[in-house]
Amino acid sequence: MGNQVEKLTHTNYAEVPTSDPNGFDPDGDGPRIGVSYIFSNDDDDDDQDERADRYSSEREQVNHEEKPFDLQDELDCAIYYREECVYERGGGAEALSPESLLNRCRPGDVLEFLATGQYPHWAVYVGDFQVVHLHRAEIKNNFLTDVSQGKKGRIVNTLYRFRALPPEVIVRNALDHVGTRDRELSWRNSECFAAWCRFGKREFKIGGEIRIGKQPYKLKLQFSEKKSHVLEFQSLEDVIMEKRRNDQVGKVAVTQELANHLNTTHEIKADYFVN
Repeated sequence: MGNQVEKLTHTNYAEVPTSDPNGFDPDGDGPRIGVSYIFSNDDDDDDQDERADRYSSEREQVNHEEKPFDLQDELDCAIYYREECVYERGGGAEALSPESLLNRCRPGDVLEFLATGQYPHWAVYVGDFQVVHLHRAEIKNNFLTDVSQGKKGRIVNTLYRFRALPPEVIVRNALDHVGTRDRELSWRNSECFAAWCRFGKREFKIGGEIRIGKQPYKLKLQFSEKKSHVLEFQSLEDVIMEKRRNDQVGKVAVTQELANHLNTTHEIKADYFVN
């Protein structure tokens, strides 16, 4: 059979076992999710969008046509490593126009550009109106307004709860890798690269953690004040890939997807659409 490993781009809740949808139980011994995006590359390029479009059209659930970012369709979530929260997004910050964002940026800031139906694109602001980012399997240095492509963006320095490196080190980390491409890359997507530049943690790199044994990472999806669902993973890299997929399809689609899998459509949807 050889040593080939099937290339996976993403999965959905219908394809894997999941945990209790009604709350976060860090000590639970229920079913675990084991998602592994081996050799996949979420670098925000057109090829990936085409793959996602084909995948969704088969289920007739999600329209990936680019639309202005809708904050109401952003799913609140948190990432835990064992019992420690290492990432949290709740009541997401409003996105700004590229011009407004420029007025607030400082060297070393991490930026996120957003559009409904697309993967968020992350970049590191390095000064002089420029950012460094991973795009189409290459790390590039471009003007912020060019990278935004008209999308709104926001500063996301505090989403990850790791201690940030000094600004000059963050900028050097980014600039030192400009021109790196293809097989030389150590990151699967723009978020992992930008977060590594800011925090310097190996967990953001490809193969930064061994995927064996008990899954220490939990992704808590917060659908409402009373309804949440927990997925478990073996590496931070895997969690980020699933979180980004959820960001792409949006809160409504993830709610429907999970409800279909758990056969509790009425309970979850009624709570979500109560407004």
